[in-house]
Amino acid sequence: MHHIKHISIIGLGLLGGSMALALRKITGAQIYGMDQNAHHLEKALSLGLIDEPIKLEELHQTDLVVVAIPVNKIAEVTAQILDQIQPNALVFDTGSIKSSICEALKSHPKRNQFIACHPIAGTEFSGPEAAFDTLFEGKKNIICDADLSRPDLLEKALLLFEELHMKTDFMNSIEHDKHIAYVSHLSHISSFMLGKTVMEIEKDEESIFNMAGSGFESTVRLAKSSPTTWTPIFIENKASILKSLEEYMKNLNEFAELIEKDNFDALYKIMSDTNHIREVLDRH
Repeated sequence: MHHIKHISIIGLGLLGGSMALALRKITGAQIYGMDQNAHHLEKALSLGLIDEPIKLEELHQTDLVVVAIPVNKIAEVTAQILDQIQPNALVFDTGSIKSSICEALKSHPKRNQFIACHPIAGTEFSGPEAAFDTLFEGKKNIICDADLSRPDLLEKALLLFEELHMKTDFMNSIEHDKHIAYVSHLSHISSFMLGKTVMEIEKDEESIFNMAGSGFESTVRLAKSSPTTWTPIFIENKASILKSLEEYMKNLNEFAELIEKDNFDALYKIMSDTNHIREVLDRH
């Protein structure tokens, strides 16, 4: 990692800003940044997330480029980055969907300098102000379609993620998107829709605040997440998300029907069987 002297971060929100801080700590590199949002760029500079702004055409001087922008822009911008970089530069992204990105970039002449990554880390907060240097510590990182990346650059990336104290796994990009729809995207949709439902039914915001317990607060926490980030994710992973929503709504309808019928035993059994999720999560 000590060969990395110049790092460029494309997108200076929570993930990009946190990656800038974490990478500075382990490499001591000069950190450059780029963001379409002028306020984000200015804030990243004032907070010390980056040392200087950089333009696309200046990326030839960079050893490592991190692409941390909305998922619907990653493929297009990454292709432009690959056009500019020097032959031994490494590029990786932080997007939570992978198959459409990998498909779009598969024919690029420098595809083997790109590593399709999904660091499973985040909070409900967004923007440069939300960034912190330990966001990725102890978190899972998924690398997709690793066989398409150059072995020496893949090894460099793995060492980098190890120094960031991340746990890396490998997946096929299509399988990744199918599974992440259930374990991440669906939970965000549930949180957004719970918040929407409560605000529509309970017009008195003071009552919501006074009566909200820890269960409501923890369940609706993700509804504070950035629509700028999540709208493209839901659209880009549409097929897998619609499948997961179909299963989810089927279970909700079944649960409602059992309540309507006062079916105590069936309700109890569903919840008791679902308690097994505790053992699954504890194992991991």
